[in-house]
Amino acid sequence: MDSKLTILIVEDDDYTCRRFSELIDDSEEFILTGVTNNACTALKIIKDTLPEVVILDLELHLGGGSGLDVLSGLKDLELSRLPYILVTTNNTSAVTYESARQLGADYIMSKHQENYSKKTALDFLKMISSAIKSKRCAAALSGDLTESSDYYEKRIKRRITTELNHVGINPKSIGFKYLIEAVMITIKQRTPNVSNVIAQECGKTEAAVEHAMQNAINRVWATSNVDDLLIYYTAKINSVKGVPTVTEFICYYANKIKNEY
Repeated sequence: MDSKLTILIVEDDDYTCRRFSELIDDSEEFILTGVTNNACTALKIIKDTLPEVVILDLELHLGGGSGLDVLSGLKDLELSRLPYILVTTNNTSAVTYESARQLGADYIMSKHQENYSKKTALDFLKMISSAIKSKRCAAALSGDLTESSDYYEKRIKRRITTELNHVGINPKSIGFKYLIEAVMITIKQRTPNVSNVIAQECGKTEAAVEHAMQNAINRVWATSNVDDLLIYYTAKINSVKGVPTVTEFICYYANKIKNEY
């Protein structure tokens, strides 16, 4: 059980989000699956990525909804497993705390308590990470983590779509559709010639599929700020070409998403 814990941050303070992100990126124990200040978006990310931990702020004044909305909405998602919910909040109401617990919060950490920091919150998660992983493994062995293949495919495709949207691939382009299929195929099984597989499925030539995917990638790297792109695409790029090849791009996202699950 040496895999990293996947974490979603739901918080409306920009500094807090940045600090959590920095600490998680520098850690060997965690992987960040997303950051949002909106309750509806948080539920969508949870449904798409199934993070093992959610660090949840109860008050999302600068975003939308509240942490209680997230806790309440989790019950309607019918997830194969629920994430561990660590609430971090400025709220001091005992009634609100009890409401959060009844809705499923696992632990509540007040931001007013002595020695609270983003690091202490993550240190707490490190201490209990073995228990979280053990619970996950026990659920897997008992069959509680099973989900229909149809739901799994939809969830993974939503996850791939989110990643392509992050880097700015045009969702109206044919290359966008081909890239989703290519990443999906590669997640299931590394395929030597994924363009040919898609070409046969779509009744196109292999060259046409390859060209459409490369064009979609090239267009993003030609029109977007490279520094912004590298926030989401962290793989090394050939310095001569300055843009990922189709194979590099597909394998990067296939490995990234596969490792999350």
